[in-house]
Amino acid sequence: MTAEPAPDTSAAERHASWLELFFDLVVVVAVAQLAHQLEGEPSLRDAGLFVVLFYAVWSVWTSFTLYANVAATKTRTRAMLVAMFGIAVMAAAIPEAAGERGEAFAIAYVLCRWLGMLSWRRTGRLLFSWPAAQAGAGFVPWVASIWVQPPARYWLWTAGVVLDIAISVYQGSRGPAMLARMRRSTSRRRQSVPLVPASLDPAHFGERLGLFIIIVLGEAVAQVVLAASEVDWTRPLFIAALAGFGLLVCLWWLTLEYGALAVPRFSEHRIEAWLGLPAHFAITMGITAVAAGLGMLAEDPTEPLSFASRWVLCGGLALYFLTATVVGFVTRAPKGWLYGRVLPATAACVLLATFGWLLEARWLALILVAVAIWQVRYARRHNVASAGSSPA
Repeated sequence: MTAEPAPDTSAAERHASWLELFFDLVVVVAVAQLAHQLEGEPSLRDAGLFVVLFYAVWSVWTSFTLYANVAATKTRTRAMLVAMFGIAVMAAAIPEAAGERGEAFAIAYVLCRWLGMLSWRRTGRLLFSWPAAQAGAGFVPWVASIWVQPPARYWLWTAGVVLDIAISVYQGSRGPAMLARMRRSTSRRRQSVPLVPASLDPAHFGERLGLFIIIVLGEAVAQVVLAASEVDWTRPLFIAALAGFGLLVCLWWLTLEYGALAVPRFSEHRIEAWLGLPAHFAITMGITAVAAGLGMLAEDPTEPLSFASRWVLCGGLALYFLTATVVGFVTRAPKGWLYGRVLPATAACVLLATFGWLLEARWLALILVAVAIWQVRYARRHNVASAGSSPA
C-alpha cells in the first residue's frame, strides 16, 4: 500500500504491539465523543465541524501509526504516550470545540502533530506515499487558528484539512518521481547524509487500519445497546435493534472479506497510501455517522426519523459505499460489482435519506440492512479470497 519498496517478506509477520493497542484506547473515547456530536438535530455547521474534528483525531492516529510501522522496535514509548495524552485532551475538548474549548483542541492538535514531526525526524526516513504523516502545509492553518476567534477559526481548520489531503494525494501519487528528483539533487550537491525512503510493512499497516474500523464499529454497537437500555422494550424496538445490529455485522463482514477499503481485489492494481488513506478516513467517518444514526433510530422506532437524523444514518452508509465505489473505479474492480451492486447501493441510501420520511424508523433500518446484505451476498457468491488484515 505504499510507493516505497516492500519490506523483506522473509521476516516474521509483524502485528500490533501492546503499546499500539494501548494507544488505540484513547481513540475509542474520541470516536465516542465524535459520534455524540451528530446526535439530536445536527445542522450543516455541526456536520462540517464533525468532519474537521474527525480528521484531526484520525490524522494524529495515522501519523503515529505510520511512525510505529516504520520505526518498529525503535518506536519511542514516551512519544506514543505523550501523543496518547494529547488525543485525550482533544477528545475532552470535542463537546465544546465549537465554543470555549476550541482553542484547547487546536493547541492539543498542533502539539501532537509537532511531536509526530520530531518522532519522524529521528527515524531519518522520508515517507513519500503520505507526506502529511511527517509535515505538511495543512499544519500552518491550525497553528494560526489558535489566535483567531470563530467563525474564522473553523475556516482555518477546514483549510488545514483540505491542504493536508490534497497535497498528500498529489505528492503521494507522484512519490517515485519525486524520490528520483530529490536523489539527483542530493547527488549534485554531494551531501553526506543519504536520502532514505521509508518502507511500510503492509501486513502490519493493514492490521492497524482494520483495528481502527473495529473501534468505530464497536462505538456503533455501544450506541445501539445504550439507546435500547433507556427505552421500553417493545416489538418495534426489537425489530429496529436487530436490523441495526445486522447492519453492523454486514459492515464488519465486508471489511473482513474485502479488507479495510471494502473493495474486491480482483485486479493486480496496487492500492497506494495516497488513495488508501483518504478512503480509510471517509469509510471510518461514514461508520461513525451510522453509529450516531443507529442510536437515534432506537429512541422511537415507530416514528419516522427527522430529516437530520435520517441523513446522518443513511448519509453515513452512503459515504461508506460511495468511497468503495470511487476506490473501485480507480483500482478497476469488477464491473458487475461496481455498476450492479455498490453504485446502486449508494443511490439507494441517498434516496432513503431524501424520501425516508414516509417510513417508520424500524422499516427504514430493515431496508438499509437489506442493502448491506445485498453486498455481502455478492462477496459470498464470488468467494473473494482475501485476508481482512491486509487492505492492499
